[in-house]
Amino acid sequence: MLSELNTASATTAPVALILLAAGASARMRQPKQLLYYQGKTLLRRAAETAAATGCQPLVLVTGALHEELVAEIEDLPFLITRNPDWATGMGSSIRAGLATLEKAPQPPSAVLIMLCDQPLLTPALLSQLIEQQQLTQAPVVAAAYGGTLGVPAVFGADTLPALRQLGGAEGARQLIASYGRSVGSVPFAGGIFDVDTPAQYASLLEKDMGEEHTEDADSHAEPLV
Repeated sequence: MLSELNTASATTAPVALILLAAGASARMRQPKQLLYYQGKTLLRRAAETAAATGCQPLVLVTGALHEELVAEIEDLPFLITRNPDWATGMGSSIRAGLATLEKAPQPPSAVLIMLCDQPLLTPALLSQLIEQQQLTQAPVVAAAYGGTLGVPAVFGADTLPALRQLGGAEGARQLIASYGRSVGSVPFAGGIFDVDTPAQYASLLEKDMGEEHTEDADSHAEPLV
């Protein structure tokens, strides 16, 4: 469905994607972008998920770390920009990503913004966000989790000027809320599992190990007769 959608929309403009990975992971006390989950770093998982959408261009925004992150995704088709003002907050990283998109030969019809610390995010969920925004032309279609709307989210072209005006400390959530009932949404139960602290990372790994044990038990269960 997504490939058909991108083909159909190619005559107008593509959907671009910005992957934000600029933070210093202060609460984690180590770079969360490089933490491992299911055999891959969080950044690598997010980048592969982003690439699977077919969005063009793909932009990675770095900040506190740069060379280490570039090495993780150098074989993937990303444009990479470093936000020198990363310490001021997410708003400046969004602006840095949008500035890179302005150099593309064709302005995007919409921009998907995502983070690298939502390890349960899937290409299918991103596809649903893109499809809904492209079909409905809602100003924003955002993921719904934990009783709120947030990223990943797809922002229509008309919202991009407002995104460029975000203050350094402002994230996309405030802008999403400002559009009220005109915002579309897609449920994302896994959105509550982000990785900001050592405790959250430990909880994620524990959850994953619990699921593996359940699968192992199921595979060794004797068949019913």
